[in-house]
Amino acid sequence: MFRFLVCRGIKGGAPQKALSSLGSINPARSVSSLPFATVDAEEISGSQPAEVQNLVQGKWTTSSTWNTLLDPLNGESFIKVAEVDEAGIQPYVESLSNCPKHGLHNPFKAPERYLHLGDVSAKAAHLLSLPKVSNYFARLIQRVSPKSYQQAHGEVQVTQKFLENFSGDQVRFLARSFAVPGNHLGQQSHGFRWPYGPVAIVTPFNFPLEIPVLQLMGALYMGNKPLLKVDSKVSIVMEQALRMLHFCGLPVEDVDFINSDGKIMNKILLEVDYVAWVCDQDAYACSGQKCSGQSILFMHENWSATDLISKLKDLAQRRKLEDLTIGPVLTFTTEAMLEHMNKLLEIPGSKLLFGGKELENHSIPSIYGALKPTAVYVPLEEILKDKNFELVTKEIFGPFQIITDYKNDQLPIVLEALERMHAHLTAAVVSNDPLFLQEVIGHSVNGTTYAGLRARTTGAPQNHWFGPAGDPRGAGIGTPEAIKLVWSCHREIIYDYGPIPKHWEIPPST
Repeated sequence: MFRFLVCRGIKGGAPQKALSSLGSINPARSVSSLPFATVDAEEISGSQPAEVQNLVQGKWTTSSTWNTLLDPLNGESFIKVAEVDEAGIQPYVESLSNCPKHGLHNPFKAPERYLHLGDVSAKAAHLLSLPKVSNYFARLIQRVSPKSYQQAHGEVQVTQKFLENFSGDQVRFLARSFAVPGNHLGQQSHGFRWPYGPVAIVTPFNFPLEIPVLQLMGALYMGNKPLLKVDSKVSIVMEQALRMLHFCGLPVEDVDFINSDGKIMNKILLEVDYVAWVCDQDAYACSGQKCSGQSILFMHENWSATDLISKLKDLAQRRKLEDLTIGPVLTFTTEAMLEHMNKLLEIPGSKLLFGGKELENHSIPSIYGALKPTAVYVPLEEILKDKNFELVTKEIFGPFQIITDYKNDQLPIVLEALERMHAHLTAAVVSNDPLFLQEVIGHSVNGTTYAGLRARTTGAPQNHWFGPAGDPRGAGIGTPEAIKLVWSCHREIIYDYGPIPKHWEIPPST
């Protein structure tokens, strides 16, 4: 998610009532006639230096370290940027870490945010259409990235048109889904656009408004929480643009804005727990070694009160080596799997439900695994403990699963466990309760997810997308969408044949 002699300008103004029609705001540092601005583009100078702040967890902050910028036209010290050093990164790490992987919104969670962001875009587009506001940003761009007024104003216009394009309902149309008929009555496959959650945007200096606004809003539209870093030499433009977006209704907690050098930004990104996806391991024919094999089962107390476990045990014990319904494990030895099981059984309250022994009468080499289908029960409260979580969620690529149970009021704990996991390929939500399905799907991030009483985790046919809900390079397979997203990228070709207007002459330089 990483991208890579000045004229005075047109003096023009919109009626003040056009601005005030959007509401009123009084920033603590406001020095401009514009209601959102905290600097005056025309007055920034060595004698009146501007200050650029940082934004984290909904609050504008300064820093003990200030980077002084020189006016690129005359060398005066005209802007002071509050730069975050290593000692100050923790609030940014915490802010990104607090954003769940399923984002600030998604098609099942807080869908009203799509509409709200459409309204924010409409208001911001209207503001930028006002000569007084567009001139303000054009002049601010000129002060830090000297270019002709026409070029600077053109950048503002592109940004304004982008925001106009994504006003109203257009944001929710970005999350348009699709459905494909299934194999039998009651089955459908749905594809949804899902956010990544916490993301970072790093932008260059040459388009200090257009590039960061377009990338930032795109990330927000889809439900992500961005940390934005603009080149410090021009970050004053985006600082003022963020204040404008807040004035237009963007929640102040939605975006973090940081000024720092590259090393500090890199350290923040390394500190944050970003989504890491395990790509498909293509071992479908190996017993217990499907990449979509069930690794952990969360049973509601209603299910645990039935004979589900005993039935699972009976079915598991039917498997035999003779027909290869159970067979060799190619990536874990028997010893390694039994050692893992014994570590799990040391957790208070855990117990072996079935299996836990080596296959009998086999000739499988010792470099492979030969284990009976095994299930270990671990109490939910113990799973969530830091000292146990990594052990319980360790991927055992074989006939091995964890089983736990939960009560009605413990669903948030189950969702927390799902959030903390690193591998989010397939999932099954086994219920016919539409409200329960909506709650779980809206607060999880698994890729191929089956929902309903017939839900499963394995056996995705060719007509289903099969892959993680994240970076498409995580190798989704099966459908046209998967092929397009994984194995191609967007290329834009603009044909422009003309004709050249009659009597065309070379225009003035811009």
